[in-house]
Amino acid sequence: MEDIFIHPSAIVDEGAVIGAGTKIWHFTHVMSEATLGKHCNLGQNVFIANGVILGNNVKIQNNVSLYTGVICEDDVFLGPSAVFTNVINPRSAVNRKADYKQTIIGKGASIGANTTLVCGNKIGQYAFIGAGAVVTKEVPDFALVIGNPAKVKYFMSRMGHKLVFSAEGQAVCPESGEKYVMENGLVNLIEI
Repeated sequence: MEDIFIHPSAIVDEGAVIGAGTKIWHFTHVMSEATLGKHCNLGQNVFIANGVILGNNVKIQNNVSLYTGVICEDDVFLGPSAVFTNVINPRSAVNRKADYKQTIIGKGASIGANTTLVCGNKIGQYAFIGAGAVVTKEVPDFALVIGNPAKVKYFMSRMGHKLVFSAEGQAVCPESGEKYVMENGLVNLIEI
């Protein structure tokens, strides 16, 4: 395997696709039908179910379980003990495997520690979910959301800085100089 590190205590089931440069740490389990991109880093006690797809450079901190239906695009960060679901109305005595909902975490998004994500929602590109938030609906690109239920507090640049919009709806990232525009409550990066 191409520069892949798998800790001796980790379990990677035969058939799992693991990209070059990926690291899988202590007591982690990756099931046979999971797909992990290049240069991912899975912390201690992570579980990756069948059908989960991770893009390149996804960082998953300790104690995160990703169930069938979760897709993380490139450059996603999942904080410690983030909680994902895949059934809206689980019951132990009712088999709902046919009802799994898809949760998509957009490119560059960061999910804070102890966040709970109710399944069936899309987290926008470069969104930032504050620690402990409970996400019950879709999160727009570049939005910082906090609370229970999570609500948009403001918008952030790709570099993670608060965007301050002018009366014309434009903002500049203080670190990168990238320009953003807000239209109809949604933020887009203006090509440089």
